[in-house]
Amino acid sequence: MGDVVGEPGREAVKAVVPRLKERYGPDFYVVNGENSAGGNGLTPRLAYELMRYKIDVITLGDHTWDQREIIPFFEEEPRVIRPMNFPASCPGKGHVVVQGNGLKFGVVNALGRTFMGSAVDNPFLVLEELIEELREETPMILVDFHAEATSEKIAMGRYLDGKVSCVVGTHTHVQTADDTILPGGTAYLTDAGFCGAHDSVIGREVEAIIERNQTSMPVRMKLAKKGVQADGIFVEVDDATGKAVRIERFQEKVNSDEPNSLY
Repeated sequence: MGDVVGEPGREAVKAVVPRLKERYGPDFYVVNGENSAGGNGLTPRLAYELMRYKIDVITLGDHTWDQREIIPFFEEEPRVIRPMNFPASCPGKGHVVVQGNGLKFGVVNALGRTFMGSAVDNPFLVLEELIEELREETPMILVDFHAEATSEKIAMGRYLDGKVSCVVGTHTHVQTADDTILPGGTAYLTDAGFCGAHDSVIGREVEAIIERNQTSMPVRMKLAKKGVQADGIFVEVDDATGKAVRIERFQEKVNSDEPNSLY
């Protein structure tokens, strides 16, 4: 599932996981949790909250370091991973292999550079070696590429086609409609969307964002509360080859009488 934004996003995950279990019966659940703490970063308490909702791996992004208490937590909880192309001196790891139902599943987190303003290593130069290492343990690998530019995300999908099971983009909070299985067998989506209040501007109250754009002055960007929804994808993978055989987007409404939007 895409970026979890504040309490509404966490509530969306809690509500939607049982539905996904009934509909798809997935072996593993992954969310991007970098906006879980009021929209900025992740805390240990909130990480464990998401794990109580059956989340197996939590990925992060450019807000990784917003909550200082997460820094020592990396040593305690390997299922929370940060972008692997941060400097090697940074706490935590950018990948993990989890096990369940007799399967091993690798998850990698990487950060884009275009328009991101982060001093990170070039992901196109450092990802391949890590993925080769992970493939010795399991062919089933998902890469969360947390990036702004559509072109950079598409290029990453093409670069990793045939090397991983899925490349899914996060960060923009707007789900794209380009879900596909690339020629080499890698499932791809430019952006998964976000979990949170969609009657908003990517999770924040509309009025505040309009005021900021009108005045160019700082404003308090409160989290929105209406139209709570969880966005994401389901990917089915051949566990012998690691190749994707199915990808399906979903936009699952939580607090609405409207029918769920399922792609």
